[in-house]
Order: sequence, then C-alpha cells, then structure tokens
Amino acid sequence: MSDPSRMETGVREQLPALTGARWWAAFAVFVLHALVFLPVYPFQKSALFRNLHWWLPMQLGAAGVTFFFVLSGFVICWSARPGTTRRSFYRRRALKIFPTHLAAALVFVAAASVPVSRLVVWLPDALLVHAWVPTWSTVGGLNVPSWSLCSEVLFYLSFPAALPLVRRIPRNRLYPAVAALLLLIAALHLGLYLWADGPKGIANTFAPRLLNGDESPRYEIHASPRWFAQRDIPVTPSYWLGYTFPATRLPEFYLGVVAARLVRENLWRNLRLGPPLAATALTYATTWLVPIDFKMSALTVAPMTAVVATLAARDRAGISGINASRPMQWLGEISYAFYLIQFPVMVILTRFLIGGHRYGFLGWLCYASAAAALSVLAAAALYHYLDQPIMKRLARPRLPIPARLAARRASTGTGSFPR
Repeated sequence: MSDPSRMETGVREQLPALTGARWWAAFAVFVLHALVFLPVYPFQKSALFRNLHWWLPMQLGAAGVTFFFVLSGFVICWSARPGTTRRSFYRRRALKIFPTHLAAALVFVAAASVPVSRLVVWLPDALLVHAWVPTWSTVGGLNVPSWSLCSEVLFYLSFPAALPLVRRIPRNRLYPAVAALLLLIAALHLGLYLWADGPKGIANTFAPRLLNGDESPRYEIHASPRWFAQRDIPVTPSYWLGYTFPATRLPEFYLGVVAARLVRENLWRNLRLGPPLAATALTYATTWLVPIDFKMSALTVAPMTAVVATLAARDRAGISGINASRPMQWLGEISYAFYLIQFPVMVILTRFLIGGHRYGFLGWLCYASAAAALSVLAAAALYHYLDQPIMKRLARPRLPIPARLAARRASTGTGSFPR
C-alpha cells in the first residue's frame, strides 16, 4: 500500500505563458492600489478622479486576485511531484511564501513607523492569520495586500489531503466537477447577498478614505499613526465573508486544480485565447450591473479558469505568444514580490515626497509611474537575492536515505559494479 501522505501526479511540464500571465494580474492590482492608496490631493477630490475610478473600480484589483487564486490551484496541482511528502510540500510552500512576505512587511513597518509594541497590530499579519478576523483594523492592519496570502495558506494546507480525492474523479466527471464548483461559488455569494449585512445596491462604493484639506497627507490612512492607535474598525460582514474570508475563496483554488487535470488529460481542447478573454471582458463589464456580493469574483471566475486552462493548453501545444516571451516570464517570476512590495513603496513615496504638497492628475501619474518602477526594482531584488537563494538552498526536495546513499556512491565511483 502506498503512503497516503505522498502526492503523486504526472511528469511536470513547463508552462511559460502561465508564468508571464501572472504579471498582468499583479499589475491590475497595482493600478487599483495606485489610484486609491496614493493620497495625492486635490486630485483624489476632483471630478476627474471620480471619473477614472468609475472606469477602474475595486473589481479591477479583485479580478487580479481571482486570477491568482485559480492559477495557484492549477500550478500547485500541475507541479506536484511523484513521491513528495506532505512535510516536504508544506516546507517548500512556507519557504516560498513567508520570507518575501516578512521582508515586505518589515519595509512597511519601517516606512509607516508601526508601533511594534502592540502585537495586535502586526503579529496576525506576520503569521498570515489576519484575514480570519472580521475587523478591518486586522484585515488591513499592516501590509494591506497580504490579506490574500491567508487564503493561499489555507489552499496549501488543504491540498495534500484533497489531491487523492481530486485524482479519483473519473475523466468523464471532471467537467461536472467544474460545474459543481461554479454552482457552489454562485450559491455562496447569493447566500451572502440574501442573509449577510452589507450594501445591496449596484454602486461601486470602494473609494479612498479622504481627509480634510487639499494638501496631500503624509500617511495613507492604512499607514497612519491614527490607524494603528484604533482598537477596532468594523468591516461589513458581506464584504469580509465574500472577499477576504479564506474559506469562501477555497472553491476558486480547486477550480484551478480540476482545470489542471482537464489539461493534463487532454480534455481541454480549446487553443484560441480570444474566446475566454472575450468572456472575461464581458463578465467584468457585467460587474457594473450587480451588487457588490457578485462583483468581486463570482462573475469572473469561470472565464478566468478558461483563460488559465487555455494558456496551459497552448503551452503544451507549443504555441508561443507575448506571455511566453522571456521578459514576460521574468515579470511573472517577480510578480509575487511585486504584489507584496507595491504598497510599502507607495507608503514611502507618500511619507517622504507626496505629503505636504498639492498635485493634480499629472502629479499622481508621475508618482504612480515612479511607484511602478520602484516596485519592479524592489521586487527584482527580493526575488533574486532572497527568494531564489532560499528556494535553491533550502527548498529542494530531500531524497530518501537509500537514494541519497546511491547518489553518493555514484558520485565517488562506488556504484553497483564490483571493484
């Protein structure tokens, strides 16, 4: 009998287009954050800002997060190696997530002068448990984008136990499994709309928290001393349960897992990227017409799953595109660090350059461009000098003792042939 703690899948194949596509999701999040988290006054109080934010609302960043969650499930299932133990899997995932997360958090702590004596301010974020707490002062308590990592931690914790169940799904039941997950997502959000407290209208309500005056503040509100001094800031139940609560996002991850099986077993036949991209654009446009409970992921998750599966199928078929180019692959590789470091960079720019001055649209555009460039540079440094050395030295799977002895004998010329 095989060890049930071992995860077995097929031989791994490289999927360069999926790597490159990660950048577009991270950049969508950045654009939304640059619009609302760079406190450039009086631009953010102008009619032009309101018009821009109407076209680039909260669901832009939320769409990027949904793509990441589906992609995460796909890649984790696709790259699982035969014979990998749960312990090895958890170790590798922890080494991939926590060093970059903690480095970005430390930059934020220094930039925002976080009161480290108050453990409640930073410890839940450091441990990646803060999204489980239904208060905005905790969910957004430190480096705001890190809330999504709480969901990733849950995904990874559940995967070794769930993978054998996923592998037992018959080939002819994989598409019904996708349909069941989509129905579950729809039912979850419908239930939140009907029974959880929160806004029921269709307006895009997410906007920056504006302070008095036309002079840019020295702190974005989530990085200000007043924010850290507050004991509790309530969050709307429907928003927390539908967007940041990790358990609610779990089906999105497993859509990616099942999609990986569809592609692996050649059941995903579509190689044209146009139709799933058009469907994504259409469902994204529909988010202007539905309540907030459906804006954040429920509408876009199906076509985004199709985009992920199609990109992978194109990679397997040898169809190259812009996402598979070397520059895009590099941007995709640093996208995790870019996603985490962008907000600390914005906090630094706000505190030392933006605060105390007045800027219009061009001023905001210059600072947003500077934030993008500096975030790319910082992300590249984190990826090349922190993430990669750690993954190469510490995260490589350890061979069983007999295999290690055999490799050692081979390297010293003491193989199976008699001397």
